Amino acid sequence: MVLSRESDLNVVAEFENAEEVLQGSNGGPEVLLLDPLLPGEMGIAELCDQLGGHAVLMLIERDDGGSISLALSVVKQSSKVGVIGTDASPDDLVEAVREVAEGRPVFDPSLALAALRAPDNPLTDRECEVLRLINTGATAQEVARALNLSAGTIRNYLSRILSKTGARSRIEAIRKAQDAGWI
Repeated sequence: MVLSRESDLNVVAEFENAEEVLQGSNGGPEVLLLDPLLPGEMGIAELCDQLGGHAVLMLIERDDGGSISLALSVVKQSSKVGVIGTDASPDDLVEAVREVAEGRPVFDPSLALAALRAPDNPLTDRECEVLRLINTGATAQEVARALNLSAGTIRNYLSRILSKTGARSRIEAIRKAQDAGWI
């Protein structure tokens, strides 16, 4: 709503998940405003990799260290990226969109401190991928088919995930990983 009031900015779409963002970004917006915990089978880092030349501005909760760490990993990969708190003023948000659109990085300094305090992700990329697929409701067999692995291998991944997260169930592991910003 804030962005649509600006005469030089045009809001072209809103998306529900990472896959919709990827599909809708072709030839479309110059700047994508994203939540680092956007639902979908792919994580924010993978999504940003596939977005190519699009500028990305991520909105982060100040007290969500996991999301901040996730956003920082994306910042390292791209020059046309920005990170701003969800409590930023409307004027600051508009200015951040303009800055990122012009190729200048935007980073809220108070988020940097929170990122430094956030725990590191103990899960491997593959374990995160397995957990994201499980989060969609897929069974171990469905995940195995999607990743061209055996169901036994997926069960082994799940066992390691439970151990690393200290969770007692898949659901608890997903919750812990999401809360920490790992998936």
